[in-house]
Amino acid sequence: MSSKIKDIEILELGEKGREISSPWSSTILLVKFTTDDGLVGFGEAPTTLMTLPVKESMEEVKRVFLGADFYDVERNLKTFYKHSFYLSKSMEATSALSAFEIASWDLIGKATGTPVFKLLGGEFNPQIRAYANGWYSDCVTPEDFVRKAKVVVSKGFDAMKFDPFGNNYDTISREGLANAVNIVGALREEFGDKVDLLIECHGRFSTRAAIAAGTALDEFNPLFLEEPVHPELEMGLLEVKRYVRTPIALGERLLNKSDFARYISQGLVDIIQPDLTNSLGILEAKKTGAIAEAFGVPVAYHNAFGPIQTAATLNVDVTLPNFLIQESFEVFWPDWKKNLLQSGYTLEKGKFKLSGKPGLGVVVNEKILQSSAVDGMEPFDPVEPPWVVSGTYKPPE
Repeated sequence: MSSKIKDIEILELGEKGREISSPWSSTILLVKFTTDDGLVGFGEAPTTLMTLPVKESMEEVKRVFLGADFYDVERNLKTFYKHSFYLSKSMEATSALSAFEIASWDLIGKATGTPVFKLLGGEFNPQIRAYANGWYSDCVTPEDFVRKAKVVVSKGFDAMKFDPFGNNYDTISREGLANAVNIVGALREEFGDKVDLLIECHGRFSTRAAIAAGTALDEFNPLFLEEPVHPELEMGLLEVKRYVRTPIALGERLLNKSDFARYISQGLVDIIQPDLTNSLGILEAKKTGAIAEAFGVPVAYHNAFGPIQTAATLNVDVTLPNFLIQESFEVFWPDWKKNLLQSGYTLEKGKFKLSGKPGLGVVVNEKILQSSAVDGMEPFDPVEPPWVVSGTYKPPE
């Protein structure tokens, strides 16, 4: 059996008529490998108003991988690293390379008749606890959040993440802080300790504002406070951790294991959240998880794009002794994204389970690849940034 990558396709999928976009990432980027023997493997890269730069970077990575041996994962990555020069600082480059790395593992698993997770050390966590995200579209008041959260719980989730901070950016007003406290308090009162609440800050605050928000919400015992400060305020996290009791989580903007090692070793983070689609893929995610394990730090991978990303992430989740919880948007995806996979994994009562089939374990619906093919920029909403769940952000007057 040939292990050479004969053909590489770069696919952009999304909504038709994308001037009206679905909540959260209306576009995804896939790479499709085909070997001489007709074996097919898929990988995914993130977008979020980076579609065209990442797509162009995928064309650059393609020049390294086309004709390469898909078993040579480390060699192929290091070849691109050597030539790229800016890889360690370029989200476009690491995202593109991540998609190709993931597709390589899909081929390795299929060629050997083995699920990727078994190639990474085998199953440690048979079921993967999930938390819901993407559920709080159009929520503004505490009553809005409680109403939507009841739907989440009815789907079987016992953990949910949300951003209660409205239009506050950099600083937080007294009214904004009071509203956030009322929202989180209403959810805690409604569900008691039966549901874990995860607080999303989207890296939007100064150190002072993050401390104010975090200390005000400590009383509700959140599972974690995610990205409380602007990403460039790295050392500000020490001040946040000095005053805020809630564990600090972050990682979706860190691009490799060395970034994570720096944050972990300096005590800047309590829970890490690597994203397999921008931090060099499956093998790097496994290495990053091992670094975290050495420091007693749990892992909760970021997962906000499409089902290939989910499948790749789950294949690492099940192998990690220090796995904590897995992000999930699945229930709140548009139909085309829900139907992209014919099989691969299940999500029932707030728990993921892999199919156990070779490679990533997925069977891709080729009809969706055709019917949802798009080309060009993602929709741009001048009012709501792309990281906002639709309807929750209002610009300052």
